[in-house]
Amino acid sequence: MSKIFFYGLFMDRSLLTEKRLHPESIGPAVLPGYRIHIGERATLLRSASSRAYGIVMELADQEARALYSEPSVREYLRERVQVELLDTSEAVEAYCYNLPRELGLAGANPVYATKLSALVRALQFDSAYVEEIAAFGEVA
Repeated sequence: MSKIFFYGLFMDRSLLTEKRLHPESIGPAVLPGYRIHIGERATLLRSASSRAYGIVMELADQEARALYSEPSVREYLRERVQVELLDTSEAVEAYCYNLPRELGLAGANPVYATKLSALVRALQFDSAYVEEIAAFGEVA
């Protein structure tokens, strides 16, 4: 089993269970030193003064490999991060999947941003974070 920090639509546990995965929720968390960016998909970029919010879940290693072998997310790379659980302030080591920077910055996906903004609002994350994500959904 691996702890995974999900920050995109996979924070919605039902999306994972629909894929016949068996995630165990640990809780909401924050990852300091990263900011979210939404191009074609969501990714996290290093940014010293920023924070990204997400949900830590435990997932069997083979299920995590299967999830991230799907065509839409197979370019994501696993990295180890240290997050802080919001409910307890406990520091937890987890894996996080991010796109390589050049892929993460490419394109735009306002529909994804709108869905993610609604999800982070429903999860009751910081309102400034909700607005940050919603801004990616605005059409210029």
